[in-house]
Amino acid sequence: MKLSAKRWISLIIELFLMGVAVATLISYLPKKAEKAKYIFLFIGDGMGNPVVSLTESYMSYKEGKLGGERLTFSSFPYFGLVTNHSADRAITCSAAAGTAIATGQKTNNGLLGRNPEGEPLKSFAYDLKEDGYKIGIVSNTPINHATPACFYASPEQRHHHYQIIQDLAVSGFDFFTGSGIKGYFGNSENDPDCQKLLTEAGYHIYWGQEEYEQRTENSEKTILCQSHNKGKEAKEYFVDGFERKDSFKLPEFLSACLDSFGDEEPFFIMCEGGTIDWIAHANKTIPTVKLVQEMDDAVKVAYEFYLKHPDETLIIVTADHDTGGVAIGWGNEWMGDTLNWGILDSAWNAAGGRN
Repeated sequence: MKLSAKRWISLIIELFLMGVAVATLISYLPKKAEKAKYIFLFIGDGMGNPVVSLTESYMSYKEGKLGGERLTFSSFPYFGLVTNHSADRAITCSAAAGTAIATGQKTNNGLLGRNPEGEPLKSFAYDLKEDGYKIGIVSNTPINHATPACFYASPEQRHHHYQIIQDLAVSGFDFFTGSGIKGYFGNSENDPDCQKLLTEAGYHIYWGQEEYEQRTENSEKTILCQSHNKGKEAKEYFVDGFERKDSFKLPEFLSACLDSFGDEEPFFIMCEGGTIDWIAHANKTIPTVKLVQEMDDAVKVAYEFYLKHPDETLIIVTADHDTGGVAIGWGNEWMGDTLNWGILDSAWNAAGGRN
């Protein structure tokens, strides 16, 4: 059965707001459930269960324990599982997984915002926009990378970055953050660069914290990117120097979006910890842990907002897939101590906490 985008988000919200077990959902489903006024959807790109377990194992080690430490979102009261194969592969890509989350329909790997037949699909974010919600798309990857793009774009292929920016320009969504812009200079010399294209569409673009703090206009449509990518092509799958000192971290990006929105009007914010996937592709253990913790710090920002609006706020945290083939321990000597965080942590510290 295929669900419309509007019914898809409605079902998600109803389930989480009711607070009942999935097994008894049908028995207790009321005729009408209220819609959350403030909605946060966190996507840890590549942050499958093994990556979460890895992070909590490291956190426990730092507290002198074998286990027991938990990320903020691990302590949330409700838990569910989903299948994340794509329509044509056992192992999904981010575009297909993001499309499934944003539209309620699985698609083929490589497709973004389209069904397996290539027909455009509508993200539920557009339904919420039509219902009067402000829309924020927050990521620490390029603003037109696969996962954030699934919520506003439907290019012919996930790597058609300039087409994705053209879709962003007409989306009408309110706030975007990311490391920069892919396909910045367009596909030909006749294409306006993305800065010009987006400015002409009414977006105010700020590159870095200094520009953002000096803003004077009250922009309804805002794009906030890292200063080091101003006027150039953003790098993809960039894993060296992620701890750059002049960068916005994910919690700061989310805070900027929240400050812009306030709490007078309803909003939906998709917040992606996208660089988890990048660093896990490179099989870098401590950096993977650090980036999961960074996303959890962003979840804490949302949780603090929830504490002020507990009856109106919905927070969902998920992964789109798993990355890196994480295994805690190795070998066949199960009685041995094959997980030695001390060795890894010492090497990390000796390198100055760098990648």
